[in-house]
Amino acid sequence: MKAYIFACTNKTEQECFDRMLLSTNKLYADNILQVKKGDLLFLFNMDKDMLYGTFKAQSEGKKDIVPEAWKGKYPYQVKVERENGAKTIKDAKKVMSQLGINWRNILNKEQLELLINYVKNPSEFDWNLVKKRNGKEAEEKPPLESTTLWDYPKQSYGKIQKGNNKYAGVTPAFIIYNMIKRYTERGDIVVDPMAGSGTTFDVCEEEGRKCICYDIAPTRPEVIQNDARKIPLSDESVDMVFIDSPYGDNIRYNDHPDNIGRISAETEEFYNELEKTMKECYRILKPGKALGWLIGDQWVKKKFTPVGLKIYERLCKYFEPVDIICVTRRNQSSNTPLWQNRALRFNFFLRGFKYLLLVKKPISESRVSPKREVKWTHYERGR
Repeated sequence: MKAYIFACTNKTEQECFDRMLLSTNKLYADNILQVKKGDLLFLFNMDKDMLYGTFKAQSEGKKDIVPEAWKGKYPYQVKVERENGAKTIKDAKKVMSQLGINWRNILNKEQLELLINYVKNPSEFDWNLVKKRNGKEAEEKPPLESTTLWDYPKQSYGKIQKGNNKYAGVTPAFIIYNMIKRYTERGDIVVDPMAGSGTTFDVCEEEGRKCICYDIAPTRPEVIQNDARKIPLSDESVDMVFIDSPYGDNIRYNDHPDNIGRISAETEEFYNELEKTMKECYRILKPGKALGWLIGDQWVKKKFTPVGLKIYERLCKYFEPVDIICVTRRNQSSNTPLWQNRALRFNFFLRGFKYLLLVKKPISESRVSPKREVKWTHYERGR
């Protein structure tokens, strides 16, 4: 038996009780699809900071048990019944924190026992039962990011290494994890046309996504040899594309003569060749699906090149903008006291972030967005 905590707000709470249905969106779909009949469930109202429980699952977690519920916004659902003696817990965030519980994760056996004991009788709960934890669990997933500034201290996460952190320019695994959680579902097809050491493949395999990886000079059997300027897939056949492309000729990835990473980012040729890849990504993506392009700027020999902005300009010729994420750069060779001192002495800046450019393929042929009216909510300035 497992246990799960669902979330609601003041606007969605009553429908949960009226329908005896708990639900969530795509971000937490993988958890909900693991719910089995008889599992214990809780409902956390984030606005009231209250936890209701326990509930018992009367169905498996499925998509669209009641399609019209919450106007289709929360399609991953489970039917429930409320157990006898169910309680309401106030100050739920504080209580869960003290119990070592992150409501976004599946509860393990120890956490479930602690929470049930607390729910039964909060006033007589024995806090000595709460064991001190030494660090985080090895299998903990990266956080799901909610802002446009992403920072993660390590390249990989969990027990299984994603990609090869010795590979030049290796992709941070948490970026791909966040993207597939937001923009794909289990079983969807993800393509990485410039896969490098295969980080995208490893993340997708662990999260139940199908992955097709290509590279002009493969480093492992799961990566197919191919030039990203001509992808051997059918039109509109994939659900997401991720690319961590060269930023110029600053890294010697391999000796393949057609490697775009041999072309200087100070030339138009560099962007013309990457635009061929953009066209291929547009062709293979299904309408409405997302592409993420990780790219950094260049400063070399007293010249700055805004590589990220130039790439974004080209992408917007084909795709609709979704957002721009700044990803903190860590562990690059210039992140040393020597280079920090040089940056101050000679009045230049070290590269502190990369862009994650998020775009999507338009659903209609026209890429001109219709005029829309926005009703802003204005808040009084605090005194």
